[in-house]
Amino acid sequence: MARTPRPVTWYIATPADGIIELSRLAGTRVNLADNIGKVIDHPNPCHNKWFDESDFSYFRMVKRVGEVLEDTGIWPVTWPVRLWIVEPVGETGNWSPRYYPYRLLAHQIRVIEETDAHRALGAGGREVLDVIHQQIPERAAQWAADWDADPESMRERIRAWEQRGGRGRASGRWAQEVAYATSYARRESAAQRWVEHLARDTVDRALAETGVSRAACYYAYGRATDLAVAAQHQTRLDAYVLDALRGVDLDAPVPAAA
Repeated sequence: MARTPRPVTWYIATPADGIIELSRLAGTRVNLADNIGKVIDHPNPCHNKWFDESDFSYFRMVKRVGEVLEDTGIWPVTWPVRLWIVEPVGETGNWSPRYYPYRLLAHQIRVIEETDAHRALGAGGREVLDVIHQQIPERAAQWAADWDADPESMRERIRAWEQRGGRGRASGRWAQEVAYATSYARRESAAQRWVEHLARDTVDRALAETGVSRAACYYAYGRATDLAVAAQHQTRLDAYVLDALRGVDLDAPVPAAA
């Protein structure tokens, strides 16, 4: 019995106002929020399909939601965004089906509905947002204080964490590599890049005007990004890797000298 192909769902991400950012930058605004259930014609379609002839030559959509934040034109990275389910209408194309199998280009789309934006941040998107909005603001100051209290000891602890890990835990560097490889394999590379930007921006806001050193800020950046990425993949990676990303050994009290 032949299998029925699963229907493909296509996604586009926009800033909070619902306008495709590339269309805004090109001066031909397309607002998805105003066109739910409608077919939208591209305001300035390219003639040499499928190559850019202008800053906004076609609608760009993806079927792997973890890559929807790639190539959006949204900068600087911000939250919230909005996530839309769309349907291509008419002829479609792709720069390279071999290298971009998850992407589709079209000159007409139908806006089906808005869906939960956290999905753009990967399978653990809800947990990522909890880390970014609830945990990092509270922990950033402590991370920075730990560094500034004894930079030399912290450097030693980081070297040990990066290279050796702890009992029952991976080394930090290897855990980071596993996370990157998982994002690539699950088509969530764009999600991870976005997660890391959001984590660093949250650290900047938390430490603004606190007077901590720049080195302490960089330490907090690393802790925040690893913690957020651990949330992104928390259902995929085991504790051996997740605890390393979460910096369990870096947060453990320093043993008292004998």
